Amino acid sequence: MPSALPIVGIACDVITAGLHQFHGAGEKYINAVAHGAAAMPVLLPAFGEGTDIKDLNGLYNVKDIVSSIDGLFLTGSPSNIQPHHFDGPAHEEGTLEDPQRDSLTLELIRECVSQAVPILAVCRGFQELNVALGGTLHAKVHDIDGYHDHREDKTKDRQGQYDVSHSVNFIKGGLLHSLTAETSWSVNSLHSQGINMLSEQLVIEATADDGLIEAVSWLAKEDDKNWILGVQWHPEWQFESNKVSKIIFQAFGDAIRKSMASR
Repeated sequence: MPSALPIVGIACDVITAGLHQFHGAGEKYINAVAHGAAAMPVLLPAFGEGTDIKDLNGLYNVKDIVSSIDGLFLTGSPSNIQPHHFDGPAHEEGTLEDPQRDSLTLELIRECVSQAVPILAVCRGFQELNVALGGTLHAKVHDIDGYHDHREDKTKDRQGQYDVSHSVNFIKGGLLHSLTAETSWSVNSLHSQGINMLSEQLVIEATADDGLIEAVSWLAKEDDKNWILGVQWHPEWQFESNKVSKIIFQAFGDAIRKSMASR
């Protein structure tokens, strides 16, 4: 009899449509978890107070949530992390924020680390990973001397926005280099925020040509069972046709199954 699929929690965004708020995740993320990591995606509603609900922290225990999943996938999002979480200056007026998502993901990350539940984080999730573990962010990378503009061209269609934008250089001997046998790779780029100060619990896996950190992993210690990988780009986009993207999701699935077997 086939074994049950691993359960991967996907943190939801709060999406306003018309007069209502919905909790959801992009279909491309769900697809990549299901088919790339061979796991069952389960959407986790955002905490915090919304239009129709009081703070879910009073109802759910994050420790219990993490105990019920086998892996955590942190997606990208149009919203940015509220800067008070990393002692940053307030966002400019009009910047989209999602405080309900923040109240879930930052706590989830720390509890997954505690329980050694594998994490894959992309784009906003990559930034959440750094912030949850004590790092900081640049609000607008494109306004900082020496950095390129890493935002998407919004005049293009969806395919054009997710097309390759620049290359990233893998750190020799790092996780990405070991998994892919590549020293560099061309990636898409759809972000305005980026890592400023890296968390002391993470190590750099890849950088862009301008020096911006593009991928990180867990700083492993002796007998450490954590598997954590974060990338600033979007590997879920058409992952089936991209060698490195396929490897990332397969490695995530493999890490989950290894973790399950050791419990």
